This record gives sequence, structure tokens and C-alpha cells, in this order.
Amino acid sequence: MKIPKQAYTTEFKELAVKRVKDGQSISTVIKELGLGDQTLRNWVKASAEGKLRGVGGKVVTPEEMALSRLRAENLRLRSVEKCGVQTA
Repeated sequence: MKIPKQAYTTEFKELAVKRVKDGQSISTVIKELGLGDQTLRNWVKASAEGKLRGVGGKVVTPEEMALSRLRAENLRLRSVEKCGVQTA
């Protein structure tokens, strides 16, 4: 099963980049925020170029987020069912 790509808001990205610019090491920030090393490096580079953006510019409502989570859970449960694993 493919792991869905995590989407981050512009504000989250800006705060992560700000921590690096304020002197925290990239390794510290990625550990604290649970990011990939290259992800944060890309954000720092994009910020320096003035190109740091959020999730495709599309506004996602809370209902759409909930629906997306439910679809992912449904997919996960179907794959568990196919494997013959019983859930509690």
C-alpha cells in the first residue's frame, strides 16, 4: 500500500525554515518536526528564492480532510482484510 504524501501548510514550512535561519541545525529541526532531511533543505532553498508555497494553493476544508482520512483508513482495512488478519 502506498503511503500518502504528507501535505504541509505554508505557515508550517515558514516556521520550520525560520528555525533554521535562527540558528537551529537542520538535523535538530527535522527530528523535532518529523520531517525528511531533504524536504527541509528544499524548503530552505525555496524560501531563499522566494518560492516557498503551501499545498498547491488549494484550500482544503475540514470535511475534505476528514473524507480523505476515512478513505485512507478504508483502504488500509481492505488491505488488512485481504491478508486475512482479524481486527479487534
